[in-house]
Amino acid sequence: MEPMSEPTGPPAPDPVLPAFPAGIVPRPMTADDCGGVAGIRVRGWQYAYTGLVPQPYLDGLDVAADADRQRARLLDGDGSVRNLVVDADDGGLLGWVAFGPHRDGGTRTGDAELYALYLRPDHIGRGVGRALLAAATRHCADAGHARMYLWVVKGNTRARRFYERAGFAADGAEDAFEAGGAVVPEVRYAKELLRG
Repeated sequence: MEPMSEPTGPPAPDPVLPAFPAGIVPRPMTADDCGGVAGIRVRGWQYAYTGLVPQPYLDGLDVAADADRQRARLLDGDGSVRNLVVDADDGGLLGWVAFGPHRDGGTRTGDAELYALYLRPDHIGRGVGRALLAAATRHCADAGHARMYLWVVKGNTRARRFYERAGFAADGAEDAFEAGGAVVPEVRYAKELLRG
């Protein structure tokens, strides 16, 4: 029997958890970020959901009201929801992600859920979304969650491709929400975070 040799070189990348793109470092969101996050979320909805959600609803989204909701969630939460942001060189924000325990019919399970991931539309395709998703999946795996779920608007093909490239797959669950009097269908995606 030959002796086992020691591995040489850097470890092979983990296929389950992606690496952060170079130079993009997510950080925890603070109350001071709520206005920037609200702006990203509102512009993200208006960009991604045009043609999928009634235009009057999208046009009526209010950044100030959303900032108040973001601040209340951040300050009044029980700490189980994590929010991360990526800073822009101009002092603003490029993106935001929120994640925490999976809510299955309102009941928390041992799995994780990606609640939101939004970017400034002018930074889509530049690695910011990948960095935020990588940070969220790593946090959830480190917390012991075996899998992560997320919901995506069924007609949002760009987002669906993004999540599929990151290893998520539609698991057959579907739901819908109401926006501006229209029913907007969603599909659920899942990804295994831990092996074994």
